[in-house]
Amino acid sequence: MRPNYNNNNTQPQVKKQCYFCSNKMTTVDYKDTQTLRRFMTPHAKIMSHNRTGTCPKHQRMVTLALKRARHMALLPFVSA
Repeated sequence: MRPNYNNNNTQPQVKKQCYFCSNKMTTVDYKDTQTLRRFMTPHAKIMSHNRTGTCPKHQRMVTLALKRARHMALLPFVSA
């Protein structure tokens, strides 16, 4: 099987490590806005796990924490 290569076909793609698994974090706190901003686009959208490298378990936790932080007005719903 051939390894996956990036667009210019010079180097193989490296799979990103989950931020929470590598730092041994078991929960995602909605009050930790600095960490949650890593998983948002500049327009305040939630980034997919393909772009962030989070595992499915932690991606679900990130999504829930972001929605809770938005509801508590710690993070914006939309950024102009």
